[in-house]
Amino acid sequence: MAETNPHLKLELPSDTTIQMARFFEAPRHLLFEAHSKPEHLRQWWGQRDAPLSVCDIDFRVGGAWRFVQRSMGTGEEFAFHGEFREIIPDERITWTFEFEGMPGHVSVERMSFIEQPEGTLLVSLATFDSKEDRDAMLESGMEAGAAESLDRLGELVAMLRA
Repeated sequence: MAETNPHLKLELPSDTTIQMARFFEAPRHLLFEAHSKPEHLRQWWGQRDAPLSVCDIDFRVGGAWRFVQRSMGTGEEFAFHGEFREIIPDERITWTFEFEGMPGHVSVERMSFIEQPEGTLLVSLATFDSKEDRDAMLESGMEAGAAESLDRLGELVAMLRA
């Protein structure tokens, strides 16, 4: 995989998984909070030129979430939704993830917040139903989008720490 961001490490552990890892100089409770509160998610999830116009979350196991990004240039919208499957405060969030533009292609993403001496390692493991679904996600530009989102997350947690 070509690296789009020197801070993001993307690996393909199997034919149906994508793993991304990024280190943040911030305590894991701040990263967890940034993933669990709409007021924070609005500030970092997605690309700068396509901010969230909708950020609905029912942050509990079994609760639903839905995000809609709107392109500032074209006005085009991209919607995503899923359900929370596991929440362990400050440690892990597992949710389903589906792009509404391609219904029926659902992945399961597990985000682990791993405490390190100087901060937190965020590891995301997405599991797809097939190699074709995984490869379609890779071909969609998700690596660049994820890298930009995680850059924005880094900016947010730096601000929250201040």
